[in-house]
Amino acid sequence: MKTSDPNVPGAPGRKARADGDATRQRILDVAGDIFAELGYEHATSKAICARAETNMAAVNYHFGGKEGLYQAVLVEVHRRLISRDTLSAIAASDASPADKLGGVIDAFILGAVDGGWHLRIYVREMLGPSATLLAALQQEALPKATLLRRMLSDFTGIPEQEPALACCQLNFFAPLAMLLLADRQVLGRMLTDIWRDPDALRQHLKTYALSGLSAVAAAYAGRASAS
Repeated sequence: MKTSDPNVPGAPGRKARADGDATRQRILDVAGDIFAELGYEHATSKAICARAETNMAAVNYHFGGKEGLYQAVLVEVHRRLISRDTLSAIAASDASPADKLGGVIDAFILGAVDGGWHLRIYVREMLGPSATLLAALQQEALPKATLLRRMLSDFTGIPEQEPALACCQLNFFAPLAMLLLADRQVLGRMLTDIWRDPDALRQHLKTYALSGLSAVAAAYAGRASAS
């Protein structure tokens, strides 16, 4: 007997849902390429659907329109750099506070090393934020910032609400953001091809970040004991 229950393997409802998920992902991937190439203003739903080989109604069905699609693309950008699931797993692990922060750097470099469309959109948004960025940050980036702040607090002993910890978060993230924003060819000409050896780059960033955080933690503890 046939069934339309989407939870039953092989059922028509399950196949339709799988096809819909594949269509949604294909539109998202194509839209990422086009938004990275043209920017939000010049990209059109028509061009996206043509390249994704789907009809115009699919964008409205899956994303509610062009703006909703771009918001989903921005969420995907942050997910590809380092997903909330990855960050949550690192935070919940039994690793030491230092190894957790090292794991964040490892995951971030892994998400940045391929130079895909998500990096080009990230650069666009950092240099000229769109009206859609805030919603994407609320959905994807801010929860990750909270997780990172907690890990930084565990390592430094500085309470999460202290301004000193916000400075630690800025110092931890700034070199990683610079790697995304700087053109790799220009950076290579000015300095050297630091991307040639991602393993050495990761190790350097860990040493630099943890040494600085340790110094800040010691200074904070000294001020706290003196007061």
